[in-house]
Amino acid sequence: MEQKEKEKKEEMGRDEVAEALADVFSNVSLMVKGELEVTNNRLLMLEKMNERVTEEYSRFGDVASGLRVFVEQLSNKNRSFEDYVQQIDTIDQQVTEFEAVVSKLDEYVSMLEKKVVSAYQSTASEQSISNYTR
Repeated sequence: MEQKEKEKKEEMGRDEVAEALADVFSNVSLMVKGELEVTNNRLLMLEKMNERVTEEYSRFGDVASGLRVFVEQLSNKNRSFEDYVQQIDTIDQQVTEFEAVVSKLDEYVSMLEKKVVSAYQSTASEQSISNYTR
């Protein structure tokens, strides 16, 4: 009988160990499942974040493309203005030369005016002297 009791106790001990091991494996399985769910959720979140960033960069690409076209248009306009700028520079140079000619002409006219006034005054003096002497 002692043997049977011993066997019963051993069997009960084995059952308890088996139950404890089953609980451990079950709990470890739940823990691993939870870790995998957390990892899966993080990966889903990263996927969504990558999609948003992709959309943003796509918009940036569209903006950059639009800016490139705008810069090309400005460059073309600038090239068309270069002809006008050259014409303006030429006109400016001609105006400067014309101002120099006008200045010389003004000096010449002033000198002629002085000669005319001087000649008129001397003619007027001679006439007044001849009128006086008569």
